[in-house]
Amino acid sequence: MYSVTPSAWNTIQDPIFLLLVGGGIIYWILGDLQEALILIGFVFFITGISLYQEGKTEHALEALRDLSSPRALVIRDGERKRIAGREVVRGDFIVLAEGDRVSADAIVLSCSNLSTDESLLTGESLPVRKVTAVGNVEMARPGGDELPFVYSGTLVVQGQGIAQVKAIGAQTEMGKIGKALQKIKPETTPLQQEMTRLVSRLFGIALSLCVAIVVIYGFTTGDWLKGVLAGITLAMAILPNEFPVVVTIFLALGAWRISQNHVLARRASAVETVGSATVLCVDKTGTLTQNQMAVQQLLAYNQAENPQPYDLGLHSSEALPEAVHQLVEFCILASQRDPFDPMEKAFKQLGDRYLAHTEHLHSDWKLLREYPLSPHLLAMSHVWE
Repeated sequence: MYSVTPSAWNTIQDPIFLLLVGGGIIYWILGDLQEALILIGFVFFITGISLYQEGKTEHALEALRDLSSPRALVIRDGERKRIAGREVVRGDFIVLAEGDRVSADAIVLSCSNLSTDESLLTGESLPVRKVTAVGNVEMARPGGDELPFVYSGTLVVQGQGIAQVKAIGAQTEMGKIGKALQKIKPETTPLQQEMTRLVSRLFGIALSLCVAIVVIYGFTTGDWLKGVLAGITLAMAILPNEFPVVVTIFLALGAWRISQNHVLARRASAVETVGSATVLCVDKTGTLTQNQMAVQQLLAYNQAENPQPYDLGLHSSEALPEAVHQLVEFCILASQRDPFDPMEKAFKQLGDRYLAHTEHLHSDWKLLREYPLSPHLLAMSHVWE
């Protein structure tokens, strides 16, 4: 069973589309098969361009949805299981770790140095610290540090924890945003409004002239059939059959050009909006950076009165001096074994590059205890065996 997609239905309802169809039918009735086929061909051409461009964008967006769909590590029947985020239910216990995308709104039952990026909900790029819930608490709105709640769609940037799911799907903070967006009705663009007005006016003029020609020709010659044909012919000559083709082609070309710069235009009409923008205001809150770090200088404390920093930029091809080996070793030991934080990643990359196959890297050591960062002690400590 076939169904008409929303994109196809919007195209069919367009006055410009109806103009071409009506023109083709009239030419067909008049016996001008060539003109009729040309107009009908334009109809399929316009529809094909619109559906192809929007279908291509929808496929790309669908692939992005699949790629970004979070997977959750849950505790069920005393065992940890990795499942799709959409299979998480209320009451599940989810295990959170660095790099995880939270799959549902949940209350934190236990955590260690847990921080999440909630910029998707609050607009603030800095991560917020989480604490363990005390007693019976109810879910609250996101925003601010020291809250025992995590939210669907947010990213764990540091630490680990266990949380109990309280809301899923449309009941989450992210789901509420989605429900609000569904209520928004798309409006016609200024170009579409102008084209509709132009076509309506020309159609009214053509119809008036058509009626006038029919009446005048019929009364003067008495041949009403030829009068009708003459009126229809004049009306078709006035109607702008080229407008819809030109507008569709230019919008499609605009969508294709911006797609070459890795920008998706979900609707061809969006090209008009982008093209009419004169001022672009951007609030740069850190989300435009690559979120990567690299070690530039090393300064090891020693007994010298004036220790000099070692600049990696000036000595990138040289081996690290022995004086900073222990500093790099301790930086790595103070970080997660498989780091997600950009600073800890930079320490690990530095060690892998300069201290590989030395006694300063300890892949066989076991982490016994981690003392997380807290408001009472602004330091994080690791105990290794």
